[in-house]
Amino acid sequence: MMKNLIVVLFVGLMSFGSYAQEKVAKIEFKTDVIDYGTIEKGADGVRVFEFTNTGDAPLVISNVKSTCGCTVPKKPEGPIMPGETGKIEVKYDTKRVNPIRKTITVFSNAETPTVALKIKGLVVDSNKTSVLEKKSKSMLEQ
Repeated sequence: MMKNLIVVLFVGLMSFGSYAQEKVAKIEFKTDVIDYGTIEKGADGVRVFEFTNTGDAPLVISNVKSTCGCTVPKKPEGPIMPGETGKIEVKYDTKRVNPIRKTITVFSNAETPTVALKIKGLVVDSNKTSVLEKKSKSMLEQ
């Protein structure tokens, strides 16, 4: 009798343990890189990373950090339920004329707790011809 009780308790604990592990949030991004391409100085710098919670527990994004102050990410406030989609908005300061190479790190309760997203591109000022363009033009004229 005691032996049967121990077996039942053991099996019960085993199934409880595996049940507890099955419920996880999973974050799946449509893409982890957004390419701005070549954009004008002062253009709209807002882009959106879309994701889905492909797990079976609510997904909570606790923080979103950027590698620099020129990129401002915005995270969803509430939990994203299983099967639902969410967005992380990223605003790059397009007043800076230079190549864009930034990383946004997403922290959550997902199975993969940190995800690195990247933005890339080039901000140009069409009012100013770059030194490289002047050089290549003068070389072409020779």
